[in-house]
Amino acid sequence: MGTPVGRGGGGPTDVVDGSGGCDAGAVTDQSGIAIVSRLGQSPAADAEVSGLLAAYHLRTEEEKGRAVDGVGELPERYRAEILTPRAAFANDVVLVAVDGAGKAVGCLVLTAPVGKRSEIKRLWTDPSFRGRGVASALMDAALARCARDDISTVELSVWKWRTGAVDLYGRLGFAVAESWDERGDLVCMRRAV
Repeated sequence: MGTPVGRGGGGPTDVVDGSGGCDAGAVTDQSGIAIVSRLGQSPAADAEVSGLLAAYHLRTEEEKGRAVDGVGELPERYRAEILTPRAAFANDVVLVAVDGAGKAVGCLVLTAPVGKRSEIKRLWTDPSFRGRGVASALMDAALARCARDDISTVELSVWKWRTGAVDLYGRLGFAVAESWDERGDLVCMRRAV
C-alpha cells in the first residue's frame, strides 16, 4: 500500500510505498512526474538509480575542476554508491522522480535519522528535465516523509557554485547554518520540519 507524500502548494499528492516499492497507482503532478521509491525493486530500477548517481558524481567532480573520464576514476565512496546503491543506502530512503513513461529522471537520498535529524543528499535531476519542477517535487516528498516520520530537523550541504540549488533550498525554508563539513566550498543549510 502506498503512503501519500504531500506536495507543496496544495498540488496533487504523489505516492511513495514505505516498503521501498513503487505504488502502481502513484498520482503524478501537473508535469507528469511521480515520486517513488524503487531502489531494490529490480536490477533495472537499481541501474536507473546508479545512472543518476553516476551523472551526479561525474558532474560534481567536473565542477570541482577534477573532471574524470568515468566512474572508475571517482573516489571509492562514490563508486560504491553507484555500483551498489542498495548496499550504500541500505538504511536510507532513496526517492526517484519518474516521468509518465516510467523513466527515472531525478533522485534524492534522505539519510536514516540520527535522533530526530536527517540529511538530504544526492539531489539530482537529469539535465533534459530541469526547469520542470522535478527537484522541487523530490524535496517536497522528502520533507513530507520527514514530517510523517517525526523528524524535527533536516540538514543538507550544497556546493556554493550551485546557486540555483541554494536558491531552491532557501525557498523551501532552509537557512545557512554553521558548517559541519571541513570542505570550504560547501554551504551547510538546515530547517525545522
